Amino acid sequence: MAAPTVVILAAGAGTRMRSAVPKALHPLCGRPMALWPVYAALQAGAGRVVVVDAPSRPLAGHLPERVEHVVQDEPRGTGHAVRAAAGHVQRDAPVVVLAGDAPLITAEAISGLLSAHERSGAAATMLTVELADPSGYGRVVRGPDGSVERVVETKRPGDATPQELAIAEVNSGVYAFSGGALLDALERVTADNAQGEYYLPDALVVLRGLGAGVAAHAASDPDLVLGVNDRAQLAEVRALAQARIHRGHALAGVTIVDPACTLIDADVLIGPDTVVEPSSFLRGDTRVGSNCTIGPLTTLIDARLGDGVAVPHSYLVSCRVQDGCTVGPFAYLRPDAHLHPGAKAGTFVEIKNSEIGAGAKVPHLSYVGDADVGEGSNLGAGTITANYDGRHKHRTTIGKRVRVSVDTAFVAPVTVGDDAYTAAGSVITEDVPPGALGVARQRQRNVEGYADRRRDGA
Repeated sequence: MAAPTVVILAAGAGTRMRSAVPKALHPLCGRPMALWPVYAALQAGAGRVVVVDAPSRPLAGHLPERVEHVVQDEPRGTGHAVRAAAGHVQRDAPVVVLAGDAPLITAEAISGLLSAHERSGAAATMLTVELADPSGYGRVVRGPDGSVERVVETKRPGDATPQELAIAEVNSGVYAFSGGALLDALERVTADNAQGEYYLPDALVVLRGLGAGVAAHAASDPDLVLGVNDRAQLAEVRALAQARIHRGHALAGVTIVDPACTLIDADVLIGPDTVVEPSSFLRGDTRVGSNCTIGPLTTLIDARLGDGVAVPHSYLVSCRVQDGCTVGPFAYLRPDAHLHPGAKAGTFVEIKNSEIGAGAKVPHLSYVGDADVGEGSNLGAGTITANYDGRHKHRTTIGKRVRVSVDTAFVAPVTVGDDAYTAAGSVITEDVPPGALGVARQRQRNVEGYADRRRDGA
């Protein structure tokens, strides 16, 4: 069988979302909703993936490089949307049509549909599901040989007989076609209906009228084809997608202590034997190594963590933390913070755009911004790099094995040499040579009897 073409219909206006954001771009576990079927199609081995977009082209710039982008120039139904992609359909290859607002479809379901389509020899195969409550869905009426005779719509009273309403198998809106049969049928589909639109299911009627077979393949999991039309449905689908993500990580050797209060985005990678404690959120393009402890109450956004990292009660964004580091509790690593192996960012520490060398420690109550800290150095409590002069950012360089005493401020640009020290309470404005002690503070003066004079009003 030739590699299939997958057409994804994502041009819907989504008015029921009540949002200025196009429905296709509403985020679902860190990924725009319409990209879920895109990735499922790619994983299923699609030769071509074609996304049908709205005239405003909201998906432009959001699609992977391999995905082709076409525009439905006006909203005239699902059949009209597939026509917009007709130029990308090969007559001798199968075509799968997916909905961009049904994000839970999987690569396995697509492959299963294609296999069933090939076995049936039919011109079209619809994916069906059985629902406990099929109200409002089109019922699939099968013939004695198991083929599809018709789909009975049930939106209005009288559309279906009591026997037809008793059918639990419904049309999911996902189809596989033989490419040539689809193209021929689309030419014959008309807009002869109250809405004046071209409907893709009418292509099945056309094919049966031409004597071609229409088959059905029942999916075992009805959640695969759940659609999203409003934010309430989006929340329901998000819960199912999150459970799927959690299960995938658990089967790969990750312990998620309390899945009910843990959020992990679709594109996050986590190594085996890592433990994710409760109330932790792993978002975006985050990568976590093995044997890590994340949380409780930790947020990672686009962060890179090596092996054996511990991060309790902290917030990390677009930073890199290498093997064996400890972060937190109550630490904030901002973009381009880089902790080298064995480094520490402790309690109430904020680090931004800085290199913290191997084994270096910033234990507590410090701000390190735009700095380079050498390996083995220790920055005492209350260390501040004053990196901004009101107009420009400047860099602080602290060498190897430096001992910075408490309440030291470095007014950048300034360099502290290897093995140097600073005295407590110093404001360092000039370079400190290697091995030297930098002292920059006023001498202490005690005023005797000061308390008595204040009490007497003097």
